[in-house]
Amino acid sequence: KQHIVFIVNCCNCTERPKVQVSIKPDQHVFRGETVTLRCDIDGEGVTSWQYSWYKDSSGSVFSELQEHTFSPVTKSDAGKYFCYGVERGGSRRSQHSDAVTLTVSDRAQTDLSVSPQKWLTEGDSVSLICEVNGSSAGWTFSWFTLTASSDNRYNFQQLSDSSRGTGGNYTVSSAALKHTGVYVCRAERGNPAYNTTYSNKQPVWVTGVSPQVSLVISPSRTQHFTFVSLSLSCEDQSNSDRWRVRRYTENEQWEDCSSLLWASQTGSTCTFIFTFTSNTGVYWCQSESGENYHPVNITVHYDVILESPVHPVTEGDTLTLRCLYKFTTPQNLRADFYKAGSLLQNQTTEMIISNVSKSHEGFYYCKHSERGESPKSWISVRGETVDQKTLLKSVLV
Repeated sequence: KQHIVFIVNCCNCTERPKVQVSIKPDQHVFRGETVTLRCDIDGEGVTSWQYSWYKDSSGSVFSELQEHTFSPVTKSDAGKYFCYGVERGGSRRSQHSDAVTLTVSDRAQTDLSVSPQKWLTEGDSVSLICEVNGSSAGWTFSWFTLTASSDNRYNFQQLSDSSRGTGGNYTVSSAALKHTGVYVCRAERGNPAYNTTYSNKQPVWVTGVSPQVSLVISPSRTQHFTFVSLSLSCEDQSNSDRWRVRRYTENEQWEDCSSLLWASQTGSTCTFIFTFTSNTGVYWCQSESGENYHPVNITVHYDVILESPVHPVTEGDTLTLRCLYKFTTPQNLRADFYKAGSLLQNQTTEMIISNVSKSHEGFYYCKHSERGESPKSWISVRGETVDQKTLLKSVLV
């Protein structure tokens, strides 16, 4: 009898099957997505289970399906979920699953960044990095160029070679002048597809020598004093008027020269009667078809400015920088010169770098102990031209 009792007790204490809960597309989702909870029971020999879903501390069953779908999910659906099952027409019961937390946030936001920097020289490599804030699972990405009409209506043009893989990087291995522009990105996942909002705007400025047009600045420098005249002219080989000067402002707006204070556009020339600090921005030449060429970052400052070249410096050439002060004659200051925060030369009226190389590319500024500090200017360095290389070879021969 004892032996029989032992066998009965062993049958009654058969271990209950384990339960696994999964959430797709992720445990952290966004309002409006389609979300599916799935209950899987590891029970050999059982062909049919009746499922019971519970949320938080409620004792009420809210679903008896193996898969329960929220379409669309709302913030009220957030919480801890668990399930268990009972064999249909049998006596077996599963364990209760571990609770799985579903987090529901507002509309998904993407963030776009540029690496290594937004100012480039022709031939440089650049990556546009798109990330979904607070989430990383299951997204595919798209990148767009963003343009604006004269009344600032946006037009999104998806890049034809935009990678739509799971990685959030779009890389241009060799930047060309045509890559100058303002970019945004967006991500999607799920079926039906759920799209994030468009990301923040990220400009990419590619400098170089354009065979089509050149932005000629007078006075020929990138930093200028307030309350002086300034001329920007788009010049091509045919002296045509098919170009216009446009500006991208610090508050991410596009503007025509004609809309700026104390400025006017005549043909392809933009003329400022007086300059103001609000005129600071990136200026470029735009064709009738919307192509952008020769971006130049122009800064208008009160008193101390850095005199630096408008065009990229060619490798092997000499770079000369001066620190100017508005209220002295001559305007040259004896000042300290910096690159990316590191002191290069101190107490000199001009800094000369001979035999410039790519390593000299970067942000420069000058500083005077009493007069103050200039804004920063990006110095681009481009490779030797074909003519220079040919001349060098002939000299060596």
